[in-house]
Amino acid sequence: MPFFIASLEQRFFSNLMKVFKFFGLFVSILIHISAEAQLHILVQQVPANTPPSASIYIAGNFNNWNPSDTSTILTKIGSQYFKTLTITTNPVQFKFTRGSWQTVEGNQNGGFLPNRVHNWSAGDTLKLTILSWEDLGGTNSTAASNVSIVSNAFFMPPLNRSRRIWIYLPPHYTTNTDSFPVLYMHDGQNLFDQATSFAGEWQVDETLNSLYNSMGKSIIVVGIDNGGAQRINEYSPWVNSQYGGGQGDQYMDFIVQYLKPYIDSAYRTQKSRNSTGMMGSSMGGLITYYGGLRNQETFSKLGIFSPSYWFSNQVWSYPASVGQKHPMRIYQLAGGLESNGSVAQQIAQMKQTLVAAGFAEQEIQNKVVPNGQHNEAFWRQEFGEAVLWLFADHYFMATNEISAAERISIFPNPFQDTIFIQIKDQGNYEIMVTDLLGRVYYLAHFSDQQLKNGLDLSWLKSGAYVIHIKSSSWNTSKVLIRN
Repeated sequence: MPFFIASLEQRFFSNLMKVFKFFGLFVSILIHISAEAQLHILVQQVPANTPPSASIYIAGNFNNWNPSDTSTILTKIGSQYFKTLTITTNPVQFKFTRGSWQTVEGNQNGGFLPNRVHNWSAGDTLKLTILSWEDLGGTNSTAASNVSIVSNAFFMPPLNRSRRIWIYLPPHYTTNTDSFPVLYMHDGQNLFDQATSFAGEWQVDETLNSLYNSMGKSIIVVGIDNGGAQRINEYSPWVNSQYGGGQGDQYMDFIVQYLKPYIDSAYRTQKSRNSTGMMGSSMGGLITYYGGLRNQETFSKLGIFSPSYWFSNQVWSYPASVGQKHPMRIYQLAGGLESNGSVAQQIAQMKQTLVAAGFAEQEIQNKVVPNGQHNEAFWRQEFGEAVLWLFADHYFMATNEISAAERISIFPNPFQDTIFIQIKDQGNYEIMVTDLLGRVYYLAHFSDQQLKNGLDLSWLKSGAYVIHIKSSSWNTSKVLIRN
């Protein structure tokens, strides 16, 4: 081949390769541009109760949901906040925080707000409003006046983090010098206030206030907020390979070694184990079960609602490993519609497991509600009955009523249609039947002889009620269960 032809051929292929390289670089740039872009965030309004010195962060799927990532702090410009993010994930999901999941943004009522989601194009500007902060609440609080915040950031040394703590005090707490039993409850956000709840509140305060109005007695309730992203970790001592867990011992150490001593020192509590209970639902039910058996020297009453016994097979061997060290009252609740009935089956199995480990059968009360579902509405409905069973010694056997309670006998209980009331004293009596919220369903007057004929209550729906019996010199109340 002539030299000049070979030279032309080489230059042709050389130039062609340069074109390919340039085109490849151009395509690479296009791909990079399409995979990475700037997203401008402008927060035009924040809640009025935002602390003036607070920094606002962004946590999202672009930074592993880190609520305190300093690289995402917004710059304050007047009353607004601005940040430009360089992101590659589309769509982007995010939330605003003040540096932790305890201080995450909420909905207009101060409750749970789903992740913000945006399908971005390069250079987008989002103009947003932060409606509330979960720890500071919204504007539509439903908490009763006798509910307050102990601390928005109670330090938890075993876990090296902080948590909001609520407290419910009996309506007559400030007007006398009595001390009261205490119930410690998990998922504090959901107990008292619709504004901070995830999917509706338990109405713990409304229920206990109504019981006080009808029975003249109450208890103290301490609510411990869950840790958001740490909730599952804290509510199980066992690790689930898919969901986490493993910090249950540290969480219980916090309650027993730090929170309870503080509550006992700051409020008029009955400090003994006989006057101390714990209650929770779902994963909160699991940690109540575990923590109660683990710390029997501290707790004698356990309210275990819709427990997540599925989380670890170790739940079934745990009772035998600790055994019964003290008398207990254990109330297990399940809904027939929870996980196709498997939760109801599991609490039945757990009762057998506890009895085999040495716990007395009469210490364990199982209740299954056929149409019960796994939600706050179900737990709210059942809370009052569980409290009355767990704290029966407080509600129904107070010192000034022991003699009255010994005068009467009510049977059968639970009942189907008719109850019989036998009273040792002759005389006339007022009989009133209310629900757990104090709503009156029945009121009549009888002589002791008339009561022996029985009282037909077959028209009542299944559930728990309170029967109040009053004479000219004494009165007493008892729980009635209509099957």
